Amino acid sequence: MVVCSRDARDLIAREREAFRALYPQAQIELREGTSRQAVSALFAARCDLAVLTRELLPEERAAASRGGLELEGYPIARDGVVALVNQANPVQNAAMQSLHGIYRGEITSWSELGGASRTIHVVIQPPESDITGFFVEAVMGGEPIAAASIYETADSTVASRVRSDPDAIGYVTLSGIGSGCRALRVATLAGMRYWTPDLEAVHAGDYPLTRVVYTYVRAGGPPLANGFITYVTRRDGQWIVHEAGLVPTTVPVRFVRRSPMMSSHREEKPSTTP
Repeated sequence: MVVCSRDARDLIAREREAFRALYPQAQIELREGTSRQAVSALFAARCDLAVLTRELLPEERAAASRGGLELEGYPIARDGVVALVNQANPVQNAAMQSLHGIYRGEITSWSELGGASRTIHVVIQPPESDITGFFVEAVMGGEPIAAASIYETADSTVASRVRSDPDAIGYVTLSGIGSGCRALRVATLAGMRYWTPDLEAVHAGDYPLTRVVYTYVRAGGPPLANGFITYVTRRDGQWIVHEAGLVPTTVPVRFVRRSPMMSSHREEKPSTTP
């Protein structure tokens, strides 16, 4: 049994199918849950493997230590959380404090970010979701989102909302950017470099809203769980990470920049090496 964060479910489902193609007798049940729910299930032996979009929290490590539970964790992918706007929106950049102001309800017009004098329509994902938890910690400093908000349930519906509303802003995972939408470049502080959320910036950790996907198992746990992790962290499994739009963590990654003389030079192309 694998309990997996929704944000990583597509990746883990792909990994499972590839693993089962090699080992047809391997039965791996996949259940969706938040990272907190995955940790709880792992601690209680209700699952054999937990997939989180973060490291264990200090209180979770302390609880494991008190219970004499030894865990092994493996980073399997890097991801980014993206501030998404409509393709027609002229705003290109946002510092972290600007995103904080938008989601606090203190910045309410796009004109405050150099855009048109139009009201910002804030889109959020479920408060209990991993992506909202990350956004609240990284952007809001732990403060709650206070802006009047439009509620959507997943990356796909956020992207659909932003695509249909030129004044909307939402947050999605790196692989959740849909057609008709564009990711804002983000800086840690105003006046510092604004980073495009591309694979190279996420790989280097330069993009401010970068996070890591981890798998955790109990030490000495079932061989199948450890075998699955071995597959995911090796070359074929990490290629699936790349194909899912995330950044591999356990194999070398090479980025190729197109010549500035070429019209499509701005996009950086990642590829795993043997």
